[in-house]
Amino acid sequence: MRALGFAVKKDEVDAIMREYDRDDSGSIEFPEFREIMMERMGDRNPQDELAKAFKIFDDDGSGVITVRNLRRIAKELGEDVNDEELIAMIDEFDQNGDGVIDEKEFLAIMSKGADAGLVED
Repeated sequence: MRALGFAVKKDEVDAIMREYDRDDSGSIEFPEFREIMMERMGDRNPQDELAKAFKIFDDDGSGVITVRNLRRIAKELGEDVNDEELIAMIDEFDQNGDGVIDEKEFLAIMSKGADAGLVED
């Protein structure tokens, strides 16, 4: 959440875990994370917030999210993720098969299953 521009204190993280970690796994799965983010965006324009989030991932301004971008985010979040896992993440959401996630794919990932209409065609 910090990587997406949300300042979160430890007690807030604990509260979020209690509320959203429904299977008591000790982690928040992607659907739960997406739900949290949609709620946190509240008054904010979802399109603008998602575009800002994309730019946080796309720190080199290339217009796409690469393995290098994901590695940087994982490192900033203290996550130990190997390149194979990062490639698998990209492959899962890479709709056009070019090996990267473009902004349209990112918006689809973040809005899929959430409020309909967040991504304009």
